[in-house]
Amino acid sequence: MIYVDPKILERVNTWLTPFFDKDTQHTIKEMIAHDPEGLEDSFYKSLAFGTGGMRGVMGVGDNRINKYTLGKNTQGLSNYIKAQFPNETYKVAIAYDCRHNSKELAKVVANVFSANGIKVYLFSDLRPTPELSFAVKHLKCHCGIVLTASHNPPEYNGYKVYWQDGGQLVPPQDGEIIAEINSLRYEDILFKENSELIEYIDTEVDEAFAEASLKNGSFHTPKEAKNNLKIVFTSLHGTSITMIPKVLEMAGYTNVTVVKEQEVPDGDFPTVSSPNPEEPAALKMATELSEKINADIVIGTDPDCDRLGIAVRDSLGKMTILNGNQAMVIMTHFLLSQYKKQHILNENQFVASTIVSTPMIQKIAQNFGVQYKEGLTGFKWIAKMVKDHPELEFIGGGEESFGYMVGDFVRDKDAVTATLLACEIAAQQKEKGSSLFEYLQEIYMETGYFQEHLVSLVKKGKKGAEEISAIMKQLRENPFTEIAGSKVICLEDYSTGERKNIVEGTSEEMEIPKSNVLIYYTEDGSKIAARPSGTEPKIKFYMSVQHSQNAPEEFQKKIEKISAHLNIH
Repeated sequence: MIYVDPKILERVNTWLTPFFDKDTQHTIKEMIAHDPEGLEDSFYKSLAFGTGGMRGVMGVGDNRINKYTLGKNTQGLSNYIKAQFPNETYKVAIAYDCRHNSKELAKVVANVFSANGIKVYLFSDLRPTPELSFAVKHLKCHCGIVLTASHNPPEYNGYKVYWQDGGQLVPPQDGEIIAEINSLRYEDILFKENSELIEYIDTEVDEAFAEASLKNGSFHTPKEAKNNLKIVFTSLHGTSITMIPKVLEMAGYTNVTVVKEQEVPDGDFPTVSSPNPEEPAALKMATELSEKINADIVIGTDPDCDRLGIAVRDSLGKMTILNGNQAMVIMTHFLLSQYKKQHILNENQFVASTIVSTPMIQKIAQNFGVQYKEGLTGFKWIAKMVKDHPELEFIGGGEESFGYMVGDFVRDKDAVTATLLACEIAAQQKEKGSSLFEYLQEIYMETGYFQEHLVSLVKKGKKGAEEISAIMKQLRENPFTEIAGSKVICLEDYSTGERKNIVEGTSEEMEIPKSNVLIYYTEDGSKIAARPSGTEPKIKFYMSVQHSQNAPEEFQKKIEKISAHLNIH
């Protein structure tokens, strides 16, 4: 006889009532009979909102992405919108990516909103996530939804929520909405659409978004320089194919070669093991093509077009992938240089990054005399900075996970405008007889040399979540006093908001929202952060090493020593 935990069985039985469709009930009965482990993972908890909204494996159950879990989210969100904005004409925008079921789930979400009397602007086909952020403000919506799981594996999908400012949900709204969702029963969901309240959108918003991208990402690059830049672009089977080639063409870049094998949107991502530009293998086809045609730059984006990977030629002429920290260092430095050249830099401007990203951004900001702001992981916190400081002009900001945001017309990482910006920098550098790689070396000479390294440990399912929790518990209860031969001088625990000065034996409270992050600082300038991912079944270790001179082999030795000390590889 197969044993099923009574608490899980109680959840399961809810899904076997007549409210749920017959296919769902049949699948659950099959799992009860033949797959108790899968049943447990599908029902042991409810999917939660993380750093990038809600993501999960598609399937039946509370811990899966399906019409019922997303319907419940949308019903709770509908209730919240009407409570927050009484007597207004409610409006939402909805977009979706290339993933399996994204279009169908987007229509389910649209139906629920419309059934609650809310006007829906639904994109007629797949679109980049940053365009949804733009559309929320452009159409003066109360909120926006995009159905995407970003760069997660094919079996995943997700649900991102954006508020009036075009930024993702942040406290206290996220907690209030989650409380509203949790107070509902599935039977409370209004699924029957009001077709009169659903309007399909496409060209008008596309053109407005493209024009805004051009305005924010173009920097007076001569026509000849644009023509001389050889670009290889891959959408990795995702949504960026709908916008990036168009924006590059509008900007005057004529020498763009698209990786044909990866051009067609496909939720199976058949040519890559992972559609994540953070992983070198994802850009393999593009870099190989770049060698054949002697391209200057390779750009690849993730499925929903908010992250981008960049490869450029190094000092030996070999295509080298920039990590996310290096890419945002180049972009931030260039933006500030352009502002300085135009004599429009002042003390009422800021750039931004995150607690697990390179310290170089702060140093660059100091060198240019602009403010620097730092937040938790996730662009929702950078968007919140923009919202919280209307008296300041936001120039640009990024994080180590291959995301960048140029200006505030989009309030999330935006691979469309960032791609254009990267091409502008590359074209101008090539015109001067230089390159992006050489430009990065020049920036290192100004600020000192930093190298960052990320190790991600995949821990799937309920057991994996327990293992991740145990690792973080161990790091907190038995903190390191030294790492790779260097004494720990400071320890920041973002779950308690406490910063401990180990040398002086003092502590202080950090003015930042609570989060499950732990950061060690060592005597030799190294920084090591541990953080469970908010969107994937992973625990991530971020390492930053600083040296006064360019010594790549020393960087690598140090990173290896730290990894060995932490017992991660």
